[in-house]
Amino acid sequence: MTSNKIISLDQVAEQSDKSKQNGQRVVLCHGTFDLMHTGHIRYLQRAKQEGDILLVTVTADEFVNKGPGRPIFNQQLRAENLAALECVDFVAINYAVSAVDALNKIKPDVYAKGSEYRSHSDDITGNIILEQKAVENHGGDIFYTDEITFSSSSLLNEHFGVFSPETKHFLEQFREKWSEKQVHEFVDSLSELNVLVVGDAIIDQYHYVSPMGQTGKGSALAVRYDNEEQFAGGSIAVANHIAGFANSVTLLSGLGKKKSYEEFIKDKLKQNIDTAFYYFKDAPTVTKRRFVDSDLAKLFEIYFYQDTPTLEDDGREINKWLTGNLDKYDAVVVADFGNGFINDAMIETLCDKSSYLAVNTQINSGNRGYHVINRYARANYVSLNEPELRLAAHNRNDPLEEVGEIVASKVNAKQLAITRGTKGVMMLDRDSRMIHKIPALSSRVIDRIGAGDAFLSLSALSLSKGIDAEVAAFIGSVSAAMDVQIVCNRDAVEPLSLKKYISTLLK
Repeated sequence: MTSNKIISLDQVAEQSDKSKQNGQRVVLCHGTFDLMHTGHIRYLQRAKQEGDILLVTVTADEFVNKGPGRPIFNQQLRAENLAALECVDFVAINYAVSAVDALNKIKPDVYAKGSEYRSHSDDITGNIILEQKAVENHGGDIFYTDEITFSSSSLLNEHFGVFSPETKHFLEQFREKWSEKQVHEFVDSLSELNVLVVGDAIIDQYHYVSPMGQTGKGSALAVRYDNEEQFAGGSIAVANHIAGFANSVTLLSGLGKKKSYEEFIKDKLKQNIDTAFYYFKDAPTVTKRRFVDSDLAKLFEIYFYQDTPTLEDDGREINKWLTGNLDKYDAVVVADFGNGFINDAMIETLCDKSSYLAVNTQINSGNRGYHVINRYARANYVSLNEPELRLAAHNRNDPLEEVGEIVASKVNAKQLAITRGTKGVMMLDRDSRMIHKIPALSSRVIDRIGAGDAFLSLSALSLSKGIDAEVAAFIGSVSAAMDVQIVCNRDAVEPLSLKKYISTLLK
């Protein structure tokens, strides 16, 4: 029975040890095996010929980060498919990103990989080199099969309805202009940038609750408290996204004199981020406490902030810092949440002295109707959602393309992105007079909080590097698609995961 073949990783290691003691040669294969096809079967059959017993480890669902809707088949079904093959002796689910830990436990005589892994330079993860070292450290060898190969991602994209017809059509056209390798090279080039992030620091708190129903003596909703989690949001999240790609990042932000959360923030920042913090005399660090249910539906939200905070010395020191340092940065990314940190004098300096300026002015409950991009006289790139754009133009009904052109011309922006949630992104490139429409690239949404920040971060970096506007919008859209699968700002978008997601889309 196939179920008897599916055992734990520790049991597979024991089986390997026992087989080697009996003089048998042990072969290990590892992969996701999301869609079993002829290429997989030929690969496994050929691997078995290199020894007496064939062990297979399959990547657990939570570590499959290959793009929208992946894996299509859950880990149990994937393990059952493998176990059903006569050439496979035992299967284990591997709860790790790579096979390195499994190799160190199993210590196979042969680690078999497909011929597509022969060129290590083509492996964007870098895992194959680490895996080769692990198997050789235990006296084993790596072996590359030369059987027919197929791309599971290509087959899934083509035949399993992963994408809507609109998304499928877009990806077909995009592939004709830009290869997977080219886009990866664009992403890699971002590491050369020295970036300044300016904006409001926000502490996001999630209080997880279970609704109990209406109270006995009123109409209020009663909930049971379960637990809570705290995240570093606002400009902090933007800095963390950017720091995964650019080697050097500085965060300029304002914190409360009391309840600053400074130690928490510093603990959450990546190591390559320098900080320049200034303090409000009469306000805490902005904190948003959300009460959410088990499905992450937001029930209620409380703001801890002062809508007109006063900076020490009214921000003159910040302006002095900006004047003396802006020329050091290749790009300045402004995440202006309208919570009082960025004043008019700072905006004037940013507009006058930034070599490349990217801006988002976000609407929220605390600034609705009072905070628009028109505060900025100049920006190279502006990223807004549709309500933010229409508010800036005081235009509710005209086509977005026309409204975008009006707003972009007011701030002299070369590019303007309009983020539209499930409708994707529209990028106006005024240099080429082109309008690029990128559909939503995620089939699963866990939490939309922070997706716009992820898009701003990666699209701004790409444009500041001179990357084509369509590619910049695509890279930003991929980062947003990844971010909606992350709870709030629990994690930042990382280069390796981004490139794997891109590879899946462009197969």
